[in-house]
Amino acid sequence: MQNPALKRVVVTGLGVVSPNATSVSEFHEALKHGKSGLRFDEQLANLNFGCQVSGTPQLTEEQIAQYFTPLQLRGLKASGLVYGVIAGKDAFNDAGLTVAGKKESLSGFGIIMGTGQSGGEKFREAIHLIDDKRVRRLGSTSVIQTMTSGISAWLSGELGAGNLVTSNSSACCTGTEAFIMGYERIAYGKAQQMLVGSTSDSGPYIWGGFDAMRILPTKYNDQPEQASRPFSNDASGFVPGSGAGAMILEDLASALKRGATIYAEVIGGSLNSGGHRGDGSMTAPNGKAVQRCIQEAVDQSGINFNDIDAINGHITATGKDPYEVY
Repeated sequence: MQNPALKRVVVTGLGVVSPNATSVSEFHEALKHGKSGLRFDEQLANLNFGCQVSGTPQLTEEQIAQYFTPLQLRGLKASGLVYGVIAGKDAFNDAGLTVAGKKESLSGFGIIMGTGQSGGEKFREAIHLIDDKRVRRLGSTSVIQTMTSGISAWLSGELGAGNLVTSNSSACCTGTEAFIMGYERIAYGKAQQMLVGSTSDSGPYIWGGFDAMRILPTKYNDQPEQASRPFSNDASGFVPGSGAGAMILEDLASALKRGATIYAEVIGGSLNSGGHRGDGSMTAPNGKAVQRCIQEAVDQSGINFNDIDAINGHITATGKDPYEVY
């Protein structure tokens, strides 16, 4: 059951950049109407990928320019950083928070924005420049674009976060893990607000390894919206995609004092690993560990299974999908 000594934690801000929408309101409408963000990807076709379908956010230069200065955009090639900054700033603004002044940081506000891999295009450019003995052409932002913690560091500088600022990286679990880590920090009284979420780059230098593993669908390049069908009897893998999602988690007392919009309350969560044992591996879940994780989350939250009315599964359109439902 819930520990009464823990502080109550709520969600007060939302931000999203997705293949089928680039704002929270548009994303909500896209979900309601089942709008797909999968499209034929000409770049993947030109590079002879087996899967030539992707989910890539359709941001315009005008949209991006609302979040970055012309100087920041010079040499900016890390698409995941772009997505994460937009989603993170939108969540911060949606929560009604105020950017720190020039002299003091926000001591109660922290950031955990994770990523699976960052700056693929920037890495490619850097490798060629270094091999050509032109290292001075890398630019001053090459490090922040390619390090895993770059997205959180960028947002920290923009917003003035003075609490924990870090990035996690746990493949498909990254966003959920960041969410629970942020929740726990507030619940234990170590922060008032946490910007949490995750982001991922677009492009062949991120997705190539998955294509090589042959876990992406290859027979639907002319039918992008049909490419990934979890639980189907002829499911053939997931479609590579990218984007970012962000939330502001906040101490309930702080949210009430500010008169903030409260979208939901977080009442528990759990993280674990199957240890690559039994029927699990790095790319496939251990069924028993999945069940244990769900049971622990329910127990910690102090609810019954019958109280749950929505489930967001991992479902990769592979043979492991059934493990999530038994």
